Amino acid sequence: MEEATAARRMTPLHLLGSVVVVALVTIVLSMSIQPVVEDLVASDVNGVRVPVWERRDMPYITDDVHGFVLEQGPYLPLSTENEWNSTHVFVEFDLPLSEGGSAAEGPRISLAYWRPDVPEGVQVPVIAEIGPYFQEPSVETPTIEVPGSWLGEMIVNQLLPHGYAFAQISVTGTGRSNHCMDLMGFAEQEGIDAAVTWLGAQTWSNGGVALIGKSYDGSTPWQAAMYGNEALKTIVPISGLIGVKELMWRNGSAEARAPIMHNGVYGSYGLDGDEEDYQNLCPDYIIGPGTGVSAYVFGSEVAGDYWEERYFLDRVLENYHGSVYLIQGLHDWNVDPHMAVPTMNRLIDAGIEAKGLFGQWDHDYPDRPVQLDDRSDLGGRGGEAFPEMVRYDWMQDLHEWFDYYLKGIGPQPGQWIEVQSNDGQWRLENRYPPNDAVERRWTLGEDLILDGGGLTVFPDASSGPVWTSEPLDTELSVVGTPRLHVEVRTTTVGGQLYALLESCDPDGTCIHVGHAIMDLRYHAGGDDVQAWLAPFDSITALMEFMPLDATIPEGHTLRLSLASTGEDYLPATTSSIVTVLEGEGSTLQLDVVDLDSKVLFEPPTCLHERCLGA
Repeated sequence: MEEATAARRMTPLHLLGSVVVVALVTIVLSMSIQPVVEDLVASDVNGVRVPVWERRDMPYITDDVHGFVLEQGPYLPLSTENEWNSTHVFVEFDLPLSEGGSAAEGPRISLAYWRPDVPEGVQVPVIAEIGPYFQEPSVETPTIEVPGSWLGEMIVNQLLPHGYAFAQISVTGTGRSNHCMDLMGFAEQEGIDAAVTWLGAQTWSNGGVALIGKSYDGSTPWQAAMYGNEALKTIVPISGLIGVKELMWRNGSAEARAPIMHNGVYGSYGLDGDEEDYQNLCPDYIIGPGTGVSAYVFGSEVAGDYWEERYFLDRVLENYHGSVYLIQGLHDWNVDPHMAVPTMNRLIDAGIEAKGLFGQWDHDYPDRPVQLDDRSDLGGRGGEAFPEMVRYDWMQDLHEWFDYYLKGIGPQPGQWIEVQSNDGQWRLENRYPPNDAVERRWTLGEDLILDGGGLTVFPDASSGPVWTSEPLDTELSVVGTPRLHVEVRTTTVGGQLYALLESCDPDGTCIHVGHAIMDLRYHAGGDDVQAWLAPFDSITALMEFMPLDATIPEGHTLRLSLASTGEDYLPATTSSIVTVLEGEGSTLQLDVVDLDSKVLFEPPTCLHERCLGA
C-alpha cells in the first residue's frame, strides 16, 4: 500500500472571473438516475458547481500532473513559527494495560495541522489524512509538519484557501506517535478516534471533520467511521480496506504477501534502534506473524479475534451517521476492488449518503496522468481506458463534496456511481453492481467448448482446461461480479482453482477481462470451511470474479481457463488434483447492462503530454 508522489502547481483561474455559479435547472437523466437539479446560473455564494455531464467543456487545467479546483479561494495559510505554516501537537488518549506497549506511560498521537487565515471568530472544518507514512525514514517522507507531496500539498494549496483546515496524523507506532505499530487494530483505532475528537473540539473548528486518503490512509477513514463520532461528517476512502484479512485472502486463498503482512511489511515502522523500541512489545504485534501464517494454512481465523478486530465495515454500517465518497481502481493489484463492490450497495442499503468513483486505474488517485499511464498496461490491464480514465475534475469534485458535507453549502452532490468500462467509456449508475443488470449464462461443454488442457487441473499452476465460446452475436457490457459455478471432484480434501476470463478478437488476440480464486475447502464462498467426502462426492465451487466493468465487442469470443493458482496468489496448502465435470452443474454467469438506458459522459480532455502521446 505505497503512496505515489507528484509535484504540483497552483494557477488562479481567471477565465471564470469572480462570477460564481450554482445549479438550478432540473434535468431528467434516465430511468436509473433520479432527476437532478443542476445547470449554470449566476450566484455569488457557493462557487462553481458543474454537473459531471457538462464538465468536458469547462476550463479545467488539464495539462498538469494532477487536477485543480476551478477557482482559487480567498484565504492564505495562517502563518506559524515554522516555514511550512503548520502547528504540531500530541493528542493523548487512554488504552487498557492489556494493550502493552506505551499504555503504562500514556499513548499519544502525533498530529500537525494547517489553518486558513480567516477573520477572527470564523470557524472552519477540518480535512485530515491519517496513516503510517509521515516522518518514516523507510518511506522517505519528511517531518509530519510538511504537507505530503502525494495529497497534502494539493489540499493545502487548493482547498485550504476556500476556508478549510488540514491535518496530518500518524497512527500509533509510526512517526512521532508512540505505542505499537498495531496494523489497524484496537490501539490504532482508539488513537484515530481521539484525533478526530480533538480536531472537532478546537475553538477554531466548526466541529466538522472529513478523512481522506489512499491505501493505508484510505483505510483509517473506515476505522474512524466505526465509532459513530459526531465530529466525523464524511469520509473519502481511496482504495482503502474494509478489513485487513479481506485485503489478502479471497475465499480461503492467500496472496503472496499474506503470511508476512503484519511484521514483515509494516512491523519495522517505529523500530529505529532507540530506547523506545520496547513499545512494540504488544500482544497483537507479537502474534501477528503467526496469525498470518495460520490463516494461510487454514484459510481463516484459527483462534482469538485478531481478524475480527480488524474488520470494519459491519461496525461502520451500524454506527456511522456521515457520508461516504468511495473511490476505487478496478485494476488495483494492491487493494482489490472487492473492497468497494458490493460495499457501495451495502452503504446505500444502510441509508448512508454515498457516491462512488470507479475507474480502470491501478492503485492510484484518479487525476494523475503520469502514474495512471505508467501503471496501466494494454491487454485488459487498464491501458485501453487511458487517457479517458484521467479525471482532472476530481479536485473540484472534492471541493463541492466538502462544501456540502462540512459547511452545508451548495446543492447536494449526486448520489450515484461514476463507473468506467474497460474501453474508456464513463457512465452513471445509481447502484453498483447495477440493479437493472440481466444475467447471461454459458454452460461448460455446451456453450463453452473445451479447447484444450483436458478436464484436469494439476497443482503445478501451469496446466488446466480452456473453454471457448462461439463468436458473440452482439456486444456485451459486463458489470459487477461475474460468477463461475463449477462442479468438480478432488483426490483429497482441498485443492484450489484460479479462473481467468478473456475476450478474444477474430485474429486470436485475447485480453484480460477478469479473474477469480478459491480454496476448495471454502467452495460455498466466505470464511467457513465446508466439508465433503472427497474423492467420492462432487462439489460445486461457487467462484466469484473480482469486480469488473468490461465491454466485449460483437464477434469476439469468450475464453475461460482454469489453473491451480494465478496472479500473485500462493499455491494452496492443501494441494489436490481437481477434475472438472462439464454440463448443467458448471456455468459461467455474466451480468450485462444496456448502455442505451444509461447516462454516458466524457470527462475533461487530458492534454498532458502523456495523454497526447497515447
